[in-house]
This record gives sequence, C-alpha cells and structure tokens, in this order.
Amino acid sequence: MSPEGKRLFNIVVLGFGFMFMFTAFQTCGNIEQTVIKSFNNTEFHGSGYTSMAIIYGVFSASNLIAPSVVTVIGPQLSMFFSGLLYSGYIAMFIYPYTWSFYTASVLVGIGAAVLWTAQGNVLAINSTDDTIGRNSGIFWALLQFSLFFGNLYIYCAWHGHVHITDKDRQTVFISLTVISLVGCFLFFLIRKPDPEPTAPSEQSIIMSFPLCSSPDVGLCSQALDAFGNMSLNLEFGITHCSVSALSGLELTFYSGVYGTCIGAMTRFGQDAKSLIGISGICIGVGEILGGGVFGMLNKCNRFGRNPVVLLGLITHYVAFYLIFLNIASDAPIAPEPGTDLQAYIDPSVGVALFCSFLLGFGDSCFNTHAPAFAVFKFIQSIMAALAFFYSNYLLLHWQLLILVLMGFLGCVTFFLAEWKAESRRRESDYDSI
Repeated sequence: MSPEGKRLFNIVVLGFGFMFMFTAFQTCGNIEQTVIKSFNNTEFHGSGYTSMAIIYGVFSASNLIAPSVVTVIGPQLSMFFSGLLYSGYIAMFIYPYTWSFYTASVLVGIGAAVLWTAQGNVLAINSTDDTIGRNSGIFWALLQFSLFFGNLYIYCAWHGHVHITDKDRQTVFISLTVISLVGCFLFFLIRKPDPEPTAPSEQSIIMSFPLCSSPDVGLCSQALDAFGNMSLNLEFGITHCSVSALSGLELTFYSGVYGTCIGAMTRFGQDAKSLIGISGICIGVGEILGGGVFGMLNKCNRFGRNPVVLLGLITHYVAFYLIFLNIASDAPIAPEPGTDLQAYIDPSVGVALFCSFLLGFGDSCFNTHAPAFAVFKFIQSIMAALAFFYSNYLLLHWQLLILVLMGFLGCVTFFLAEWKAESRRRESDYDSI
C-alpha cells in the first residue's frame, strides 16, 4: 500500500471507529432520561440530566491534561482505553446502581477529553496541507452517520411500547455495548503512517499535539509542551466564546432534553417513546445536510461567516417557537407515564420532527463556522454541563427563553468580533502598501 493510501486507510478506520462508538453513546444519551424514569428499582435515584452535566463538566476540566496523556501513551492506546470507558458507561444501564452511574459519568468525562485529543492527533499526522480538508470531511461524515443507525434501532425496538420494561432496556443496552466495543477494537487497525516532510497548518485548529518532538526529549518534557500548546489554543479565538456557549446550550437541548420531551408527550400516542429515535434521525439529517451545503459554499463565500451564523440563529428561533407552541411545558421533567398537558396548538408529530431537523441544521451552521476548535469545545462543554444541570428543574418555556436570549447575545458578540477582525485586516493591508 502506498504512503498516501495508508494514511487514507487510517482516516477511514478512524471514522468507522468513532461511528460505531457514537452510534452507541449518542443513542444512550438520547434515551437515558426516558429509560431512567421507567426503572422498576426504587433504590436507584440517578438523573440522566445530572449524569450528562457531570460528563461535560469533567470533560471541560480534563482538556487541560488530555494532551499530556496522549503524548505519553500515544493516540492509539488513548482512543482504545477511552473507548472502554464509554462502553462501561453504556453497560452500566444493564444493571444500574446510583453509585456506578455517577462514577461512570466522571470516568467518561475524562475519557472524552483524551479521546478527542487523540482523534485530532491521528487526523493531523495522517494529513498534509492538501489533504486535511478531505480527511476532516471523511471523518465528519462517518461520525454523523452515528445519528442514524442507533436511533433507527431505538425506533424499531420500541415501536408501539408505552412502557420500557427491564427486558427492553437490557436488550437495547447490551446491543449498544457490543457496538461500542467494536468501535474500540477498530482503532487497532490504524497503522503508523510514513513520515511527511511537512505537516498541515490546521493542526493548531484541530487540537493536534505532536507524538514526539525529538528522540532526545523525555516524555515529561513532551507532556509539558503539550500542556503549553493547550494553553495557547485556549487564548486563540477567545473573542468567539459566546457562539461556543450558545452551541453548548443547544447541544444539551437537542441531544438530551428534546428527545425526552417527545417521549413524554402522551398525546403523540403509543409511539411516543419510539419517536425519540426518529427525532434523532431527523437531527442527523439536518446536521449532514447543513454541513455538506456550508462546506461547499465556504469555498465560494465572499461574505465571511456572518451570514451562515445568522442563518443558524434564525433556524433555531423558528424551531424554538414551534416547540413552544407544540410541546407541553412540563415535558422535560414529566414522570414516566408522560404528560397529558397541551401547549398552544394540537400536538403534531410532524411539527415535532421538523423541529428536530431544524435543530440539527442550525447546529451545523455553528459547528462548521466556529474558529479555534480547542477553545470552542472547551467553552461548549462547560455550558452544556450547566444546561444539563438546570434541565432537572426548569420547565420547557424557561429553557427556551434562555436559548433565545443566549442566541441573540452570542450572535451579536460574534458579529462584533468578526467585524473588528476584518477592520484590523484592512488596516494591516493598508499599512503594508
């Protein structure tokens, strides 16, 4: 196999590994609050929202040490052991206990930071300036397909179920655990690429950290250098933190809260629980469509990122308004039987699923036009942790109000930062004449 073929093979394997892992994990996150409400174990007192808050909170803090871990043990083993933590979290739902639930949440938070840092490393060392865009697109496309398969399985498994029994839960999570483990072991198929004379300039954006800067440098020095690189990335692009914060709040809403709301709507009929899976698929369609369209338009866009970010804000506002009209206000915190309350229109499954598509499409507007990947993920995870925490207590209309206000503030500050940066570029061009 040629050197270029070997690198492309590594990218494809990396994408499939993440697709399998996140088919399991994203499906787990989408249904876990609904599943927890149906537990027949009175000794279990966990909350899916609290668990996800812990995961994202620990993830944001662990980003500071993750580069050092990857440098010491290498990206391949880092991804494998992190994947085992993901698989352990999913397997915990087969026979859940409160202490194991929250312990697994902490471990997944740590594993997530290491996993994504290692992913950036593998992507960087298997890419050049000419192939980084293609390789990132291949990986991203394979990752997004994880939203299809797991949620389709949930729809088929829970179709017509009003109540999720212990047997239903155990069957689903055994299957998801096996799928996650398959993804973990795929990482061992990644081969060491032949060295390239030049590295892609995008390394600083995708959180890549060198495997080894020099044969004469010790592991401790490499780990400290990696920690310093993370600090530099944290300073880069800090003016865009408001959009990162908005993305974190929206991530919480579409990946956990909204699916729970749909499953709690008894007025959607006996298929309300299985509609959680269809909602996840619609989100995936929106993500892939938006990412593909904006990826192509980015090559010929003369107006910068502002129009796309504005489109994302408008798309979200339409979705939030329709959700406000269509979904009962107590749906996020309704008990296991669901809610019989009605919002302002007759509940419509079609409107609910259309909103899922809009949430995915709007999210792609931010994710495909967000600078400083390391900073973006750091702030996004902090805000996601905060949002999952308050989702335990706030009614739907209050959560939507927070999203609306944060969306307006985030986009205004993003536009100001973009205009300021453009003004500086023009001044620099004028001075150089």
